[in-house]
Amino acid sequence: MKFLGVVKDFFTRYFSDEEAIILVLLALLTCILLYMFGSVLAPLFAAIILSYLLSPIVDRLQKFKVPHTLAVVLVFLFFFGTLFIALVTIIPALVKQITALVGDIPQMMRHFQQEIAKLPEKYPEIVSEELVLQWVSSLDLNQVGHQLTGWVPNVVTFSLNTLPSVLGVLVYAVVVPLMVFFILKDREYLWESFKSMLPSRRQLMNRIALEMNQQIANYIRGKFIEILIVGGVSFVTFVLLGLNYAALLAVLVGFSVLIPYIGATVVTIPVFAIGAFQWGFTSEMYGVMVAYLIIQILDGNVLVPLLFSEAVNLHPVAIIVAVIIFGGVWGFWGIFFAIPLATLVKAVVGAWPKHINAEGA
Repeated sequence: MKFLGVVKDFFTRYFSDEEAIILVLLALLTCILLYMFGSVLAPLFAAIILSYLLSPIVDRLQKFKVPHTLAVVLVFLFFFGTLFIALVTIIPALVKQITALVGDIPQMMRHFQQEIAKLPEKYPEIVSEELVLQWVSSLDLNQVGHQLTGWVPNVVTFSLNTLPSVLGVLVYAVVVPLMVFFILKDREYLWESFKSMLPSRRQLMNRIALEMNQQIANYIRGKFIEILIVGGVSFVTFVLLGLNYAALLAVLVGFSVLIPYIGATVVTIPVFAIGAFQWGFTSEMYGVMVAYLIIQILDGNVLVPLLFSEAVNLHPVAIIVAVIIFGGVWGFWGIFFAIPLATLVKAVVGAWPKHINAEGA
């Protein structure tokens, strides 16, 4: 009986409000739909995100007396024209560098094997020859190198097996821009239609939406700018230092900011490996690692506070847990929106109506 009383008090405190129950049901329904049809709806999500990013520019043009439709057309053509030029320029360079990197892997493996063999001479007190032999035999570096080299045709050529992927790319290349255009053009009508499907009594939803709208908008735009800045600065730095595969590594460093803390740590491995293979443990390699460390420090301590000054502060543990949970459920989009979703959960918990009985007051 005491347990039933505790359960009753819990539901009385947190679920006595009708709107709270409706909000829970809507959240559950949304999660189920995303889990079951997330891959199918991915183009729609991409179009909504891009429209969200571009809508402030449309509003800015309208303040200068530019007609709405013309503003949408100008922003649409500028954004997708710039994106097309960037992809045509960047993708061939990336494919070329990936092909070269995969072709160099056997040589890198042999170099790595030679460096491991030198460890007993350099550190006889720590590493023995028997231990090195065990490492080499367990890793079987030559076999790994040949296997990776065999992947080159899969990287640089297409076959009938890749047709579904090609069709997926075409869907994004054609359908997503069309949806972005019409969402931007008719966003007020679409928004009013969406609100008409919600309950008429939605004070809690409005309060949460108002709190989250600016934060999510700032986060998406800020993250987009952060990727461009970090990736661009990394590319220029790697080129100036003479590091091989500068474009490929810069893309990895740029997208690593999508996963706070974890991304920067993981990308350190290829930067270090390529630097060590190119120069060995020399001042040039250490210079690259110092430059990479400076970029990460400036990103975390200067750029992020400037871009996300209005975001709700979350503990690093909460951010990592959010990345693991939402990334595991929704993949790339779950990782991208891990922080906004965690902030949304925090906002919902903070705004949730709580009714305390007179006995418990």
